[in-house]
Amino acid sequence: MLTSQQRAIVKSTVPLLESGGEALTTHFYRILLSEYPEVRPFFNQAHQASGDQPRALANAVLMYARHIDRLDQLGGLVAQIVHKHVSLQIEPAQYPIVGTCLLRAIREVLGADIATDEVLAAWGAAYWQLADILIGAEEKVYAETAAAPGGWRGARAFRVARKEAESAEITSFYLVPQDGGTLADFEPGQYLGLRLVVDGQEIRRNYSLSAAPNGRDYRISVKRETGGVASGHLHDAVHEGDVLDVFPPAGEFVLAAGDKPVVLISGGVGITPTLAMLDAALQHQRPVHFIHFARNRKTHAFREAVATRKARHANLQLFYIYDEHAEDEDAAPHATGRVDTDQLAQWLPPSRDVDAYFLGPKPFMRQVKRQLRELGVPESQTRCEFFGPASALE
Repeated sequence: MLTSQQRAIVKSTVPLLESGGEALTTHFYRILLSEYPEVRPFFNQAHQASGDQPRALANAVLMYARHIDRLDQLGGLVAQIVHKHVSLQIEPAQYPIVGTCLLRAIREVLGADIATDEVLAAWGAAYWQLADILIGAEEKVYAETAAAPGGWRGARAFRVARKEAESAEITSFYLVPQDGGTLADFEPGQYLGLRLVVDGQEIRRNYSLSAAPNGRDYRISVKRETGGVASGHLHDAVHEGDVLDVFPPAGEFVLAAGDKPVVLISGGVGITPTLAMLDAALQHQRPVHFIHFARNRKTHAFREAVATRKARHANLQLFYIYDEHAEDEDAAPHATGRVDTDQLAQWLPPSRDVDAYFLGPKPFMRQVKRQLRELGVPESQTRCEFFGPASALE
């Protein structure tokens, strides 16, 4: 239990975290990944190289220190962390390793004059306060998932029943339980965790479920990333009939119940979770405005599938924007290049009382977040999901 004095000490370190938090978390990951190889499968090395992972952790640590007196002010951060951990099957045994490395990084980056024994004791208590919250919340999700019809805990073997190219970059994998058992349901917008072995090394990744629940199979749709170890392996080395280790569905970025119009805005492979959301919204007769950005026609996945839904549902409005489009190509988009706020306004429902979901590359999401705010969509009714480590859009 944190004492009032320890809370005060943690809060006093906020200025240091504001100016040097990223240096601290970069050093933390250097220690963690070099000295504890057993945790490497849980981390995407591309996010380490880009700085996204240390930056995201620095932001999370700073938010925690700022709100150490009122953890309810952290908003959805705790739920987001819990679901990411569950999707990768993080276990309580990993928390002492992280705590040891974090305290060591604080001492080595800040120096013994600042990171005194008293400061380290305060941060140790603060870390375990948060760790206990996360461990408890994660165990609750693990237990509920395992107890649900068709649910499980840990890895379960799934066979690739079908592999299908959706665009020049995106391929879908249809997964069925190898044991022939019941398939657990999921919320539209959630994702699966996979455990892969590439060149003898274990890695774990999350991929959005790109089709509505059907009780027969799960579908994930994976973009081939330049230099992507996992995506390259799935595209090149995984074939129909192969068996993959799959973790249960997880994720808090889900379609909210209600009758408000739904706005789905996606960029690139960000389209994948919106497809399950689209089907769920249409099933409940909700008006849907589906807005998708792609580089060009060749990289635009699922265009025909969504058009089929449009033909069956008058309450579905479609708008496509390409970075580039040749005049002699068919299937012209509704716009090319960047879309300004005025253009986006024409594609939204007349009322701004909507549930809006957007996801894609961070610069794209930053722009959409700003535009939705300028157009009067309540921020409490806008939701986004990150690829990779979460970080601030502002």
